[in-house]
Amino acid sequence: MAEQITITAQSKEERYKELYPQVESVLCGETDLIANMANMTAMLKEVFDFLWVGFYLIKGNELVLGPFQGPLACTRIKYGRGVCGTAWQEETTQIVPDVNLFPGHIACSSSSKSEIVLPFHLNNILAGVLDIDSDQLNTFDHTDKKWLESMVKFLDKKL
Repeated sequence: MAEQITITAQSKEERYKELYPQVESVLCGETDLIANMANMTAMLKEVFDFLWVGFYLIKGNELVLGPFQGPLACTRIKYGRGVCGTAWQEETTQIVPDVNLFPGHIACSSSSKSEIVLPFHLNNILAGVLDIDSDQLNTFDHTDKKWLESMVKFLDKKL
């Protein structure tokens, strides 16, 4: 297992290209979901210095907070509420350039300005979402979507 992350690139695309195999290496062979989610959030937070990176797991009719890096977070989110609940309901990645313009946005942190939320599956069943917040507007785009969607698939693989 890697003990440190090595990223030399400056551009977002190149940082993801360097990070991707390192995430794969850390998660490779580890079967504990919580450990893998914890390491993934730590790696993303360290490389991109996002405001908040974390997972929510589906439990009944709510998303319940899982491993995360960043300030205190909302513990439970209802189905269809906010960006996370919408990603769960629609089973699609949500990119929000300005959270203040998203109808029903849940402000877990007043510092959050933009957000990306990606659903993830375990054994072909929707299991939760990866939520990433930035303290800057317009942080997330297709590059983030492409790489993060690939990374959350590691959670469902028996590497």
